[in-house]
Amino acid sequence: MKVRGVRGAIVVGDDSRDEVLGATARLVQEIIERNQVDPQEIVSVFFTSTEDLRSAFPAEAARQIGLSHVPLLGAREVAVDGAMSRVVRVLMHFNTEASQSEIDHVYLGGAESLRDDL
Repeated sequence: MKVRGVRGAIVVGDDSRDEVLGATARLVQEIIERNQVDPQEIVSVFFTSTEDLRSAFPAEAARQIGLSHVPLLGAREVAVDGAMSRVVRVLMHFNTEASQSEIDHVYLGGAESLRDDL
């Protein structure tokens, strides 16, 4: 097995606890599903959020959906003028037999425009 990374992002409707946690949970679950990730094979998950999201830690959503033994880390996204607002980004590392080209990066809720190459 190799360690692979998968990226994802989602635009959150508004800065409320329920919206941040709900959107983040949806994103993490979609990453797991699309990439057939065994939760026991997740090495770590790194979250960033834009500076306008202050109501909840995105990593809390991962805990709520059962990733209680996975190392999680959150940080503030770099504030760039004109950048998309209300975005949670994820970088998940996991053990897999999949090749790099088989990894399905997941962008939801308007965040698809962040990766026009996918």
